[in-house]
Amino acid sequence: MEKQKSSGEEDSSLETGLLHTWKGYSYSTTPERVLLSRPVIQAALGARHGVLLVEGGQVYSFGELPWKQNQATSVASEPVLEAVLSEQRVVFVAAGSAHSGVVTEDGGVHMWGDNSHGQCGLLGLSVIPNPTPVGVVDSETTPSQSVKILEMACGDQHTLALSAKHEVWAWGSGCQLGLNTSTFPVWKPQKVECLAGKHVLQVDCGASHSLALVRCPPSPQESRKPLVDKCGHCHQLLYTMTDKEDHVIISDGHHCPLGVEVDSTEAKSDPDQGSLSKQGRNSPESSVTSSANPASTTPPSSTPATECQHHSLASSQKPGEPAMKDSCGLGGTVTNGEVCVEASETTTIETDSCKATGLKSSPYPDEQAVKAYLKRLSDHSLVEHTAKTSSTLHSAQISSDPAVCFASEPFIPVAQSVTPMGSALNNLVASCASAVGERVASTYEALSLRKVIGYWVPGEGRERLEERLRLEEPMQGKKSSSLGDIREEEAELSRRLSLPGLLSQVSPRLLRRTSRTRGRPVPLTSGGISESDAHLPSLQTEVWSWGRGQEGQLGHGDLLPRPQPVCIKSFSGKEVLRVAAGASHSLALTTQSQVFSWGCNTSGQLGHMESPTNFPHLTKLSEGIRVWDIGAGQQHTLLLADGDCMQPILYYSGKQVKEEQEETAEEQTGKYTQQPVLLPFCMNLGYVSSVCTGGQTCAALADRNVMGFKSSLHELAAAERKYYCKLSNIKNLLLQPLLKLDSLSSALGQSSGLLQNLIGRLGRLSQLTGQNSASLTSFLRRSRDIRGIVLLDDAHLFLDTYSEYCSAVGDFLVMGGFQALVKPCQDVFGKGADVVQRLSECSEEGLALADILAHLFYLPIKHLHEYGRLLLKLASCYDPSSVDYQKLQDASSKYESMALHLKRRRKEAEYTLHFWKSFPGKMTDSLRKASRRLVCESSNKALTLQNAGRFSVNWFMLFNDALVHAQFSTHHVFPLATLWVEPVSEDNTGLYGLKLTSPEESFTLLASSSAEKAKWLRSINQAVEQALSGLGHDGIPPSTGLTQRADPPISRTASYTFYKDSRLKEATYEGRWVSGKPHGRGVVKWPDGRMYTGAFKNGLEDGFGDYVVPNKTQNTCDHYQGQWKDGKMHGFGTFRYASGEVYEGSFQDNMRHGHGMLRSGKLNSTSPSVFIGQWQYDKKSGYGVFDDITRGEKYMGMWLDDQRQGNGVVVTQFGLYYEGAFSNNKMMGTGVLLSEDDTTFEGEFSEDWTLNGKGVLTMPNGDYIEGSFNGVWGTGLKISGSYYKPSLYDSDKEKTHFNKLGRLAVHSEEKWKAVFVECWDRLGCDSPGQGETSTAWDNIAIALTVNRRQQRDSPELLSRSHHKTLESLEFIPQHVGPVTLEVYHTIRRYLVKACDTPLHPLGRLVETLVSVYRMTYVGVGANRRLLPQAVNEIQSYLSRIFQLVRFLFPDLPDEGGSLAEPRKEKTDTDTTGKLLESPKPGCVVSSSALLLPVLLPRLYPPLFTLYALDKEKEDDVYWECVIRLNKQPDLALLAFLGVQQKFWPVTVTLHGEKQQVLSNTKDACFASAVETLQQISTTFTPSDKLQVIQLTFEEITQEVLALLKQDFLWSMDDLFPVFLFVVLRARIRNLGSEVSLIEDLMDPCVQHGEHGIMFTTLKASYYQIQHEKVT
Repeated sequence: MEKQKSSGEEDSSLETGLLHTWKGYSYSTTPERVLLSRPVIQAALGARHGVLLVEGGQVYSFGELPWKQNQATSVASEPVLEAVLSEQRVVFVAAGSAHSGVVTEDGGVHMWGDNSHGQCGLLGLSVIPNPTPVGVVDSETTPSQSVKILEMACGDQHTLALSAKHEVWAWGSGCQLGLNTSTFPVWKPQKVECLAGKHVLQVDCGASHSLALVRCPPSPQESRKPLVDKCGHCHQLLYTMTDKEDHVIISDGHHCPLGVEVDSTEAKSDPDQGSLSKQGRNSPESSVTSSANPASTTPPSSTPATECQHHSLASSQKPGEPAMKDSCGLGGTVTNGEVCVEASETTTIETDSCKATGLKSSPYPDEQAVKAYLKRLSDHSLVEHTAKTSSTLHSAQISSDPAVCFASEPFIPVAQSVTPMGSALNNLVASCASAVGERVASTYEALSLRKVIGYWVPGEGRERLEERLRLEEPMQGKKSSSLGDIREEEAELSRRLSLPGLLSQVSPRLLRRTSRTRGRPVPLTSGGISESDAHLPSLQTEVWSWGRGQEGQLGHGDLLPRPQPVCIKSFSGKEVLRVAAGASHSLALTTQSQVFSWGCNTSGQLGHMESPTNFPHLTKLSEGIRVWDIGAGQQHTLLLADGDCMQPILYYSGKQVKEEQEETAEEQTGKYTQQPVLLPFCMNLGYVSSVCTGGQTCAALADRNVMGFKSSLHELAAAERKYYCKLSNIKNLLLQPLLKLDSLSSALGQSSGLLQNLIGRLGRLSQLTGQNSASLTSFLRRSRDIRGIVLLDDAHLFLDTYSEYCSAVGDFLVMGGFQALVKPCQDVFGKGADVVQRLSECSEEGLALADILAHLFYLPIKHLHEYGRLLLKLASCYDPSSVDYQKLQDASSKYESMALHLKRRRKEAEYTLHFWKSFPGKMTDSLRKASRRLVCESSNKALTLQNAGRFSVNWFMLFNDALVHAQFSTHHVFPLATLWVEPVSEDNTGLYGLKLTSPEESFTLLASSSAEKAKWLRSINQAVEQALSGLGHDGIPPSTGLTQRADPPISRTASYTFYKDSRLKEATYEGRWVSGKPHGRGVVKWPDGRMYTGAFKNGLEDGFGDYVVPNKTQNTCDHYQGQWKDGKMHGFGTFRYASGEVYEGSFQDNMRHGHGMLRSGKLNSTSPSVFIGQWQYDKKSGYGVFDDITRGEKYMGMWLDDQRQGNGVVVTQFGLYYEGAFSNNKMMGTGVLLSEDDTTFEGEFSEDWTLNGKGVLTMPNGDYIEGSFNGVWGTGLKISGSYYKPSLYDSDKEKTHFNKLGRLAVHSEEKWKAVFVECWDRLGCDSPGQGETSTAWDNIAIALTVNRRQQRDSPELLSRSHHKTLESLEFIPQHVGPVTLEVYHTIRRYLVKACDTPLHPLGRLVETLVSVYRMTYVGVGANRRLLPQAVNEIQSYLSRIFQLVRFLFPDLPDEGGSLAEPRKEKTDTDTTGKLLESPKPGCVVSSSALLLPVLLPRLYPPLFTLYALDKEKEDDVYWECVIRLNKQPDLALLAFLGVQQKFWPVTVTLHGEKQQVLSNTKDACFASAVETLQQISTTFTPSDKLQVIQLTFEEITQEVLALLKQDFLWSMDDLFPVFLFVVLRARIRNLGSEVSLIEDLMDPCVQHGEHGIMFTTLKASYYQIQHEKVT
């Protein structure tokens, strides 16, 4: 190539993306630069050609290009532009042996080159000269969609593509496609179904095999699932426990009768062995040894009819065994790999079937065949079992290495292997502990430690195991191979575990060992750090391989082909980052910068001389070489690594290539490397960012170090890789060996939990570092600027992780954990513990081992300085005014300040540890806590207690969470959150005092000097502030940007447990405090279960609160919600008793006092009843209504000490009515009794419903008996007396009886006094009318504000209209001078709104009155005899509320008084606000006009019901008449009623058109008047009803005027018949009730006006209709 210079010559035009190529590794080799005008972004090499992608998305080819027809020679000496692609923007290129492919920005694929095997995916052409689009289409979707591709890889005869959904598509020929087909070539791209649903990260193609890097499925869901403790198939317990006298047997030997649930393990075969081992694979004898038998290969499984089949297995099939067809090729391969058991799932069969993960795994075509086969197998094996019992069993051997080797027949049920790490074992251990005591408990402690380190189990332990396994010889018989530390009893145990139904006797030591070994590691963090998953690569990966395996390039430990992808088990937990496939060897690069290689090693291309080569091994690199990019060519391997120098270095292993000679047979066997060698020229290339290989060629992409940017970036990535290796070493070399030590938990004692936490935090830190290292490595390959560096974008993640880690180390240090670790370290690593010395990089001589350990665990903190330094170095490459500079600068200072902060925290921890060493031992035990740090202490007598005795010793220690006052043998701890400190002024005393206040103590400390005083004051205040901010011993991390306040607030939120306060002893309070007292919202919990949640004031419950008291006998709680005062229930509240009773009402001093309602029992229980009325000191006293629902009686009357005492009324559901005297809860004294049919008794009573003494019995017809009576009403009465039959003229007697009704009932002014007293009380008046109006208004304002604030906390309680009402109530109606009409209306409007909300005292009053009224007159209380009392009660309400209104508005005239401005017409206001005329001038104030519109609509239903019952008979007569008369047409009815002819309408307007009134016209005359009158039933107040009547008269007049066409005046004789007609046609059902209601509640001042006359007319019509005779 003329245009290619040797790399020594500099070409100044390009700074990045310089491509160099070379062959071989000899010293004479000089790389050549491929000259292009633009930087190369990516290169791909085939067998004899290469493809380059340059900036701008253009593609060049070079080398031998036989498919280019137009070129004279097929060898391109310089790169040729693929002009066809110039329209496309290419993002990825790939090259196979003789074909190439590219991926464009929109995810399309273009291919060209050799297509003889379909590898270009284009049908019918054997050669494709130029890039041609290939359609990758998903035909499973409807309609089928084109698949977007991210990247691709090309082999000899096949191509793989990775889609944006991270699935793999394949086309070409050979079993390396991984498709379910035996027909090749495959022209059309097809999805590799085995990998569908998995997240594939990268694919690569060898000559005849394929590799895929797959992200492990995330495990957070698994770890959250409780451990399975029942078999998923047969639902039997997986663990059983048997209690023997001296030990407990825990067995997990569950056999599922329904199905196999064992992870299949894969068999390794020696490289030279292609056929089955001679050993029989189906008998139990042979399977005993198989676990240590590398020679065992697959059981006879399937013979896939693909071209991959190189071994005929069918021949070795046994006669008794059915041939099995496996959907995925070789189904039953078994290696001595590990059995990895998910910590939360029972294992399933894992054949190499793609269905084995997740789906129900079955390698058979149908379920029946499986079941039959299994049955045969199990029968067979059971026979064997019974014959040979325990000597020859399936082994499930448990090794002490962190991997378990299972390799028994994959289809024979083996014991379930489930990691004991969750609910099942927890429950088990808990239940065992009582039986076995300490032994099991310590076992579990050991388990939990191992659970933590489980995260790292996959590391080196497995490698060693695999190496050992390879070296071991097959051994026959019972004797199992020596796998490290297997003792006889463990072999015995493992056999027992696999026995169906046998309980294994497990000693705790064994249990400990088995539990450690069998578990698949559980990661400490849930598969990565969630917050920035998007930015950080996953480390949990798997490597899958498929295709031909004759060179061992698949890595499964055998030479068999795999037509379907299979996971390489040995990479479990290895954190593979990249894979590379050479012609017939494979490479994997891990996050720990190690390279594993396997496959053909004829030219040393694996970089090691290990055998067998069909299994991954580490390439041999000298210490400190960290590889971060790999390339695999035809017979060589290229590695890009970090060395000791700044620049990356290149290593080569494989065949030496001699340029000048043609290839000869001699050359084929020429020189090659034993292990990777350093390429000497790599230093001249600059900063290499990636390497690639193909055929015999190597290529490296390099950048020049402009402004030091590249070197800084490389240094940052290299530092992170080195640091991650360091952390991995700490885990693998130090922690893992330590955790295998059985005595570890006993040596650590209490600190084992802290070690667990420390290891967990280190795990999280290590994982974050690994992810960051992987992220930086991939960043080097592609990046041109700093966008996307996680250290910058997610700095908080790193800072938080370091801070948590530092706390964990500090906690462990403070508790003397490192001291305790010394002995275990010496036990494991020998006296000098050189490993620790080496890892700690400690330069100081003669340090104690404990200090070296502490130093080692504090190493990561130093790395923060490194971050700061390197980011600053990177910043220096930018212009100081740029955004990037600022970003780097900020991040750098964050890391630096965090490093300093953590250093300070380390010092605090060390100071605290030093203090505990010198502190008297007894107190240390109780005071020493992991998170506690010492701030300062007074051992130098700098602080003393004021007024202390001469000989007393007082020692004060300030920790970060408490102040401790220690005396000789006792100490007291004051938590800082509830400690208040203030300096005592030194003016006249000359003492340097500090006053300390805690919830139950207050004392003064004296300092020795003002400096000491200032120091302690500052220290205590700072410590309190930190304790309150919740930062604990971390202090304020610099990353938060918070600054420390000088003094902590007096008011704060904290939690405290009282220890001596009699009322609150042992109770815990959590909430607001002010100066040592609970003040504000808080919660108190007592140890006996009582709990108060609500407001406090000066240490006592005050305000609204919620109080729960458990009731042991009822097994439920008493629950009070309401107002408190001075620690007692006081004010309105609701008390739900455990018995089911509910009291709602007033309290005083924890007792029911005032007005309240008590509901007892549910409706179906024994005594449901409701009492509403007055209480005094927890007893019913005063007026009250008691509804006894079971007996169907209601009592309304006076009470005293929970008994009916005084006058009262009883009504029953059967219509009985009694009024009279009560005494001692019985009817006793004079009373009146009426039954439903008006039979009346008036006289003496002695018991309920029992007549005893003189009296008069009156019959419904007026006959009466006078005399003495004896007996219960309703049964036979004994009578001695006289019988009277009054004459016709003597009917006055009957009337007198009814006049008396209500005389013996409680007077309405006496009713509900408590309700009104409480309202006056809320207005700040001691008794009605006594008090200041201004105070009342203040109280109203306060009530509204407080209630609104309460409602604001729970806004769902208020509707929007309610909010508006509350807002409008904030304006008090103001006026000066006498009340005018306008002011009167303002007051009226204010009252309407006030009564609309219960938050206003008046509204509260109205609401209560409405509820008591309904309680009284609904249900049994709906008795017609109660009507007069009901009406009187409303009138009494009106007068008493009016008294309140006049108190609030003192200028309002008294009842019946006139308003100012006499020139206005008199008004009676109603809801429509019309002015009504009246004969007398002036406007009259009346309580009914002002308040009835507010009150009556709410009370109307019960009241009107009583009217309807009372007028029932009259209304029935009236209604019958109405029905009858309404049958007549209009004209007939008008004639019948005697309406004058001139008033008869001639035409009527119906539906807008005039019609003649004919003899048959009906319901047409006076229709508008009729309609108006019907509205009387829809109004509530008398004034509204009168208004309706007035409008009806006006309508009649309008119609008559239109008829007569002249003015005229009504005379009553003319008017009455017409009005009568309208009333009849209006058909008002309860007209009698309406009339009575208006009459009873009408405003007295209206009676003589126009309204009065109109009302009289209506009343007359009613009586007229009743007595109408139809002729």
